Amino acid sequence: MMDIAPGEPINEAALVQELSIGRTPLREALKRLEVDHLVHSYPRRGTFASRVDITELAAITEVRIALEPLAAERAAALHGGAARAGIEKTLLAVSQLSGADQRRTLMENDLEVHRLIYQAAGNHHLEETLVRLDNLATRIWCMTLERLPSVQEHISEHIALLQAILDGDTFQARSFALDHIVHFEKSVRAVL
Repeated sequence: MMDIAPGEPINEAALVQELSIGRTPLREALKRLEVDHLVHSYPRRGTFASRVDITELAAITEVRIALEPLAAERAAALHGGAARAGIEKTLLAVSQLSGADQRRTLMENDLEVHRLIYQAAGNHHLEETLVRLDNLATRIWCMTLERLPSVQEHISEHIALLQAILDGDTFQARSFALDHIVHFEKSVRAVL
């Protein structure tokens, strides 16, 4: 969500205190974030939030186009599986969003929608891969969100996708997921 700006140093002492954890778990978490390309560590300089590379959008989208529809289809085949209650709750929350004035809430719901679909697919390898890609895509979206004319379409796409999953409509879930990813890239490119 870019609460720590790209290029900004990570203040380990402040995070240890804020999160009420020790330095060792924090450093392990930072190593995982580095694998996910969300932070960069430099010897004797520290750890920094990674810069957002807009040129990565095409590569990220290429993989998401292949995997997001698969995850949605699998989730629909399981009617939401273990994530069904979370999907129902999130569907209600997304349905109540009005759009322009709630962009931060939209972003948080977007993350929740995608995480629930990945979880509902029932494949931890697929889930881990898509979470990493979605994190990178979300950072790009955060940079362009304020310039987008409307986010109402994005909200509607989530509603249709989640409902298709709950209904067990694998064809529609796959189709809606693909359309959602393609629309995301086009929307971001339009404001770059």
